[in-house]
Parts: sequence; C-alpha cells; structure tokens
Amino acid sequence: MMMLINFGDNLWVSGVFAVFVGLVLGAFYFGGLWLTVRRLSTSPSVALLFLVSMLFRISVVVAGFYVLLGNSWQQLLLGLLGFMVLRLFATRFIKSKENTLIKVEPRVTTQEVEHNAP
Repeated sequence: MMMLINFGDNLWVSGVFAVFVGLVLGAFYFGGLWLTVRRLSTSPSVALLFLVSMLFRISVVVAGFYVLLGNSWQQLLLGLLGFMVLRLFATRFIKSKENTLIKVEPRVTTQEVEHNAP
C-alpha cells in the first residue's frame, strides 16, 4: 500500500508524523464524542444521534489510520500511542474541569426535614 506522504528512510520524521496523526484523530474522535453527549439531552432521537455519530467518528478514525499510517505496523503503533495519549489527556482535563465547575449540594430527604422540624 502506498502512503499519502512518503518520508523515505527518515524514521524520526515519520514517527513524529504518526504520533501527530494519532493526536489529531484522537482530538476528532473524543471531541465529537463530547459534542454528541452534550446534544443528547436536547435531541428528539437520542439513539439515532448516538449511533450515527459513533459510526461517523469510527469511520473517519479508521480511514485516517489506514490511509495515513497503514504502510507499517510501527507507524500504526505510534499513531495509536498518540490517540491514547490524547484520550488520557481529554479524560483528565474534562474530569478536572467538571470538578471545578459543578458543585453538587447534598440532597435533603423528607425524613430529615420532618426529623429536624420543631
């Protein structure tokens, strides 16, 4: 299979390119997932939105890996490494951002209200 971009024998440049492609594909996949989850609450057809979004994201990522990195297994592994690094970054960033933005207050049950009433 012929790659879109041929780096010849330069392993460092092809390795950096593979990690960069993995990062970009990861940003596309997890960014699309984040947008999909945000739109689920307002969608009239939740299952259809989730299914179409998932199939589109997976198709783009698999095609991107195949077309850009399908020439060698080493580049595929480096691309997957970039993809997983972005996944770890995204989950840590979103978790920490949620913890600072959302303040959950404890729920008061009716039993506690009746018990604390004079």
